[in-house]
Amino acid sequence: MSKIMIIEDDEVLSLELKELLTLNGYEVELVKDFKNTIEAILNYNPDLLLLDINIPYLNGEVILQNLRKKSNVPVIMVTSRNTDMDEALSISLGADDYITKPYNPNILLLRINAILKRVNRISNIINYKTLIINTQNGTIKNQDKEIILTKNEMIIFAYLLNNKDKIVKRDELMTSLWNNEEFINDNALTVNISRLRSKLSKLGYNNIIETRKGQGYIIS
Repeated sequence: MSKIMIIEDDEVLSLELKELLTLNGYEVELVKDFKNTIEAILNYNPDLLLLDINIPYLNGEVILQNLRKKSNVPVIMVTSRNTDMDEALSISLGADDYITKPYNPNILLLRINAILKRVNRISNIINYKTLIINTQNGTIKNQDKEIILTKNEMIIFAYLLNNKDKIVKRDELMTSLWNNEEFINDNALTVNISRLRSKLSKLGYNNIIETRKGQGYIIS
């Protein structure tokens, strides 16, 4: 289930939009504290962001500009502004699409679906909080710091992230590695988990891979 975050200060509109998206199979989160919008985005780690321009404290364009320094999450600007200048500025700042209010709900759903399909097809990037994980070249960046993972470490980390908030059994990780033609035994899995944790700690993320005794591992 894809996760969508809505940043909209019109409470009625945001609730209507949440209902629309929920009924169409999306997990939806609303931002209510506009003082810490970027932190909320990074913590929720959505698959797509619906961002209004006219919101309190920092407007949507400023948020988008700052967000692009830390995340490549797809963004659709949803706004009552309908000038070519606003649309051009949003796209130049990194928005993936731009739709004006009042919008046709079906058109919005089609645009959301198109972006998510494109991202899932071509992206090698996973965003987790302030981390940018490139599964193709095996790197993890946190602002100006970067670490390199081995192939096994990246397979394990990507699998855990793709199952975020779920307990992943050791057997599942072993199967994931086997499916990637990487034979690994139980002891080697433990070693790889330990090394992965050590590398993540260098980026300021300690204990994000939690061990659930007798069950497996979980990232929240």
